[in-house]
Amino acid sequence: MPETPPRLDQIFAAYDPPLYFVTFNTRNRRKFLANERVGRAFIQFARDAGRREICVGRYVIMPDHIHLFVRGNVDFSLTQWIRAFKRTLSKAIVAAPPHWQQGFFDHLIRHSESYSEKWEYVRQNPSRANLVANASEWHGKARSPDSRRDSVL
Repeated sequence: MPETPPRLDQIFAAYDPPLYFVTFNTRNRRKFLANERVGRAFIQFARDAGRREICVGRYVIMPDHIHLFVRGNVDFSLTQWIRAFKRTLSKAIVAAPPHWQQGFFDHLIRHSESYSEKWEYVRQNPSRANLVANASEWHGKARSPDSRRDSVL
């Protein structure tokens, strides 16, 4: 019996390598992520991932959750990668553990329109949460960890 339904195999073959929109939250939605220390750890992990053919694109770090776009190589396991990401970010978090809600949300991006819609949602998140008046003022966001890249598409 195959590990994934045939339909998923067809989807992943059509979007090779697939681009994911991912969200993961802090445990009990505690607000300790949006700071310089976590931001530096995030960027370093993302840049290190690039050396392993994993591309982290646009992202927003909110006080209690992170949104990001990621694309991996043929051996990429999103579950294992998020687990390692959480473990790495935990080292930069001053608050007492546990830090993370179990699991994460992911959505396969199938076309540029979907990507644009998701990015606009993510980009506006800080202003919707009344953290800033204008989304461009939010310090916990960037185009991508590698400032030379604006997009992973």
